[in-house]
Amino acid sequence: MINRNEDKKWFAIYVRSRFEKKVFQSLDDIGIESFLPLISRIKQWSDRKKKVEEPLFRSYLFVRILPKDETTKHKIEHVSGVVKFVSIGETPVPVPDNQIAAIKTYIADNTLHEVNCEDYKEGELVLIKSGNMKDLIGRFVNMNGKHRVIINIESVGQSLPIDVPLSNIEVYRKGT
Repeated sequence: MINRNEDKKWFAIYVRSRFEKKVFQSLDDIGIESFLPLISRIKQWSDRKKKVEEPLFRSYLFVRILPKDETTKHKIEHVSGVVKFVSIGETPVPVPDNQIAAIKTYIADNTLHEVNCEDYKEGELVLIKSGNMKDLIGRFVNMNGKHRVIINIESVGQSLPIDVPLSNIEVYRKGT
């Protein structure tokens, strides 16, 4: 028996500005698996502060569908607020599962921890060799005295600073 769920891939879709939550709800209403990464921020107005949830990537969200399912793609493209699939030419580009996992881990725990990383140089490519984000490649950076790995989510042209235990990374050597 074929498991159709395993064949599904994540795709990024570009939506109208400030329509992320509406599109997410509309996709849910028609039964399409989607993911809208939200983060909490404190907004300051002149008279008050309020905690609000905002999209991590403005104007983007992700859908998980079968790559050759043109009917579902057509349904998605016709949801109010959807502009287009993120594509190369006319072909939507899948987002690797491990990048979606990295985003989910980032929003679940975006606390920052300092690590001692004397073996790594700033800007050097590192491979995450274990944990939830195994096999992701990122750049080692030093930001405000904190050492982090920056993971580039290519399909939406965004990067995420994530904390990875020192024991989980190694210098990336192409072909290893």
